[in-house]
Amino acid sequence: MIDVTNLSRRYGNFTAVDQVSFQIGCGEIVGLLGHNGAGKSTIMKMLTGFLEPSGGEIRIAGETLLADRCGAQARIGYLPENCPVYPEMSVVDFLDYTASLRGIAPPERSRAIRRALDQTALYDKATSIIATLSRGYRQRVGVAQALLHNPEILILDEPTNGLDPSQIEHMRELIRELGCKATVIISTHILQEVEAICNRVLILRNGRLALDARMEELTQGKTLLVSCSAPPAEALPKLRMLPGVTEVQSHVEKDSCCSYRLRAEMFVDELAPQVAATVIAQGWRLFELHREERTLEKVFHELSNAVDETAHAA
Repeated sequence: MIDVTNLSRRYGNFTAVDQVSFQIGCGEIVGLLGHNGAGKSTIMKMLTGFLEPSGGEIRIAGETLLADRCGAQARIGYLPENCPVYPEMSVVDFLDYTASLRGIAPPERSRAIRRALDQTALYDKATSIIATLSRGYRQRVGVAQALLHNPEILILDEPTNGLDPSQIEHMRELIRELGCKATVIISTHILQEVEAICNRVLILRNGRLALDARMEELTQGKTLLVSCSAPPAEALPKLRMLPGVTEVQSHVEKDSCCSYRLRAEMFVDELAPQVAATVIAQGWRLFELHREERTLEKVFHELSNAVDETAHAA
């Protein structure tokens, strides 16, 4: 659905986005992460046609954005970072105006507005003046306008900004539902939000794509923790000989129990049976065997630290 190749954006001598490439298929919910200034909002503006790239190519449903900007934008629903609404208008009037800009015919317009109000739980505020609404409700109005035309692609910049916990949960559920029939890209600073609703993550660092991975790949990890009765002098040589193991560290020693951390080239679900078989074959008692928990937050910090160390070394 979205194909980005060597996308760049420069402001004078400053490069905000540097040779970024990725593909996103139909029905994916993708989290776009990075520190402030990493290039997230700039990429979103280029994907939606509101900002011209300095280089590279964007294809939406097979067509280049440059060749058919209006056609691509008709497929996209967009919520910018700073939710743009007309504060003097009522919610329903604003949505009606937005629907007219989208080219939704009057017979269909009222149904589209009712559907958007229902999806964003805004019925009670439909006749309210936007200026009187809380920040969270204004954010929901922004999401509603993005949904009006049933877009094939939904691009949301900080969609839960200003929402309370119950509103956040409602928004997450809505995004999950939308992901069943649309391609969704979300930019957020809340890593737990990406873990809760996204099936893939793109992490930007200084304008470059530092990581593109599915969530299950990140959380599965390649580190295994094993506790057994063998002391390090016996266990370390045997564990290091296992196929695919790149590193073994003695982790904790307590009474007759010793723990070890194993890093591997493969995912630990493939390594675990080999470790268990080795422990049993050696006659050691096996107390515990499990993969080391990895959260998106941990991956994000590991990636940031690795990049910082590389830059410092250079």
